Amino acid sequence: MITSTTTIQRRKLGKSNLETAPIVLGGNVFGWTADELASFEILDGFVDAGFNMIDTADSYSKWVSGHAGGESETIIGQWLNRNGKRSQVLIATKVGSEMGPDKKGLSKEYILRAAEASLKRLQTDYIDLYQSHFDDPATPLEETLEAFGQLMQEGKVKAIGASNYSAKRLRRALEASQEHGLPRYETLQPLYNLCDREDFEEDLAPLCIERGLGVIPYFSLASGFLTGKYRNEADVAGKPRGDFVAKYLNKRGMRILDTLDETAKKHEATPARVALAWLIGRPAVTAAIASVSSSAQLDELIGAVSLRLDEESIKMLEAAGA
Repeated sequence: MITSTTTIQRRKLGKSNLETAPIVLGGNVFGWTADELASFEILDGFVDAGFNMIDTADSYSKWVSGHAGGESETIIGQWLNRNGKRSQVLIATKVGSEMGPDKKGLSKEYILRAAEASLKRLQTDYIDLYQSHFDDPATPLEETLEAFGQLMQEGKVKAIGASNYSAKRLRRALEASQEHGLPRYETLQPLYNLCDREDFEEDLAPLCIERGLGVIPYFSLASGFLTGKYRNEADVAGKPRGDFVAKYLNKRGMRILDTLDETAKKHEATPARVALAWLIGRPAVTAAIASVSSSAQLDELIGAVSLRLDEESIKMLEAAGA
């Protein structure tokens, strides 16, 4: 594993003052496929290796039976409280995904209420990057941005970002910020990986480059498919991520895995490292979000940062998923 003495080049998140290493730790597994002890070990190993940004959401992991949401933030908060590493990390979380009948959307009243709940669970007095989890067409963009502006004025939020926005709505939000003197989204968190490319590359990537937004894709390993451990129906049967992965089990998916295998062999790496190295090397991408369920899997994330793919390998990977 890379040690804490390794220097990892950090990248600016949009036009904010925040800088992140090229890999962001996904917190969706905390309290789900990683219990508290495993989560603490993962977080410690990640930060000790020189990485600094953790991404979560208030709704993680509400999809699990018996969970109400907030489980991930709670574990991160307990970890922060235990180790005193708050100043060493950037905490990114999200608001807007449904937490209950009156707990969803991006109205000003709800954002202010949800932010306080997240701060309490995270056991911190500020959030580095607060993101709109999903677009909310029922709420004026200006109202949402006003809420974020108030939180920033109060020192409770450092910068804001958008997740799952279309290019049209993201552009309009950026225009609203400019027209009304409101804070702007500095980052976009889209679905983007070797398997899921079209939606981001066609419209969102050019807009983010044009406007100087940081891009931090989620599902960077396609829910684990790009690790190569899921190759048939039997591999996904009964697995927590089975429903997410099943859609990739087709000819195109197998073609991508075959090319990943070939490239990994060439570079003496693993498919996961190759997939992440490809992603963080894309012109529009600032950092890739990836999660692990055990500290032993951290090497896959960490090793991707030092892997340099040659032009021929990049072309082969992109052709495989065309």
